[in-house]
Amino acid sequence: MNAEFLAALEQLEREKGIDKDTLLEAIEAALISGYKRNFNSASNVRVEIRRDTGEVKVYARKTVTEDPKDTRQEISLDAALDLNPNYQLGDIVEIEVTPRDFGRIAAQTAKQVVTQRIREAERSIVYSKFVDRAEDIVTGVVQRADNRAAYVDLGQTEALLPVTEQMPNDRLKPGDRVKAYITRVERTTKGPQVVLSRTHPGLLKRLFELEVPEIFDGVIEIKSVAREAGQRSKIAVYSRNPDVDPIGACVGARGLRVQAVVNELNGEKVDIVKWSEDPEEFVANALSPAKVVRVHILDEERVARAVVPDHQLSLAIGKEGQNARLAAKLTGWKIDIKSETQAAELGMFGRLTDEFDEEEDDIGTLSADWLNEP
Repeated sequence: MNAEFLAALEQLEREKGIDKDTLLEAIEAALISGYKRNFNSASNVRVEIRRDTGEVKVYARKTVTEDPKDTRQEISLDAALDLNPNYQLGDIVEIEVTPRDFGRIAAQTAKQVVTQRIREAERSIVYSKFVDRAEDIVTGVVQRADNRAAYVDLGQTEALLPVTEQMPNDRLKPGDRVKAYITRVERTTKGPQVVLSRTHPGLLKRLFELEVPEIFDGVIEIKSVAREAGQRSKIAVYSRNPDVDPIGACVGARGLRVQAVVNELNGEKVDIVKWSEDPEEFVANALSPAKVVRVHILDEERVARAVVPDHQLSLAIGKEGQNARLAAKLTGWKIDIKSETQAAELGMFGRLTDEFDEEEDDIGTLSADWLNEP
């Protein structure tokens, strides 16, 4: 090694952010192992790389004793005094033992150490970059796909998109560009592992942030998201500016904004509802597109009881209970739904009482527990 090698280390320090002294210390530690392995030495040695010239020196470290038993580890007091009259018993004497052809071993070892440290530094940089982007949206290109996962190139690293995190109607092929949500970033022996999802509710939220400037600017806030990936979703939005319509802003002119989100999600239907701090109003909004006549809240049971027109009962419940189930997830309330006729038969108008629970098996009634099943 020479001054050119030191200059190369300084360049690495500038470009990769790897401290030159840290690299030199790692090379010195590796050279100790290389010396012992190649020269069959059990000596206690120290390797020094001169910081000004890059010259490599190997020193055997021996303890000064009166009667040396192992000359590789110990030196007599007389021999030590010949080297330096100031040595005393118990001192450590360093004797240069640099082999003639050690430069070749040093150069090879240095290359291996530097390569390894560069790889570790690059992995650390990638990890630092993506760990800060957890719960964010990224765009990548599918490199390959199998029955377990799709592997997405994000530029600096390859991310994993498991089959369980792909939408039912996703048909990913090499070369496809996809947007996905970063669920977690892990350190592994092979470098950082970025795990993606296209089913996470966070993806829907981030897509609206990309398409709706008012959300990005903080004028409109997405309060909650409920999603059944590939089928239907609901988002609750709120405007901090009374002059800005949160639903209209999310839909966009001629529906272009929401349509861009729907297209990215392969046609997944998205209901945008207005959030309200009044739970009765919020539950009624969440059951959209059904029109709700009345909602009664039971705070202790965390149950919302909704009455809808007879002809909209099936609309409020939705196919296989999907609309009501999503509304329950969106609001955080268990929701029971009855038609006006059923409510009248139970004497619910004017007094919503526990009689609501008596006929849970009635056609059109959706039990609270079933509503919240995944």
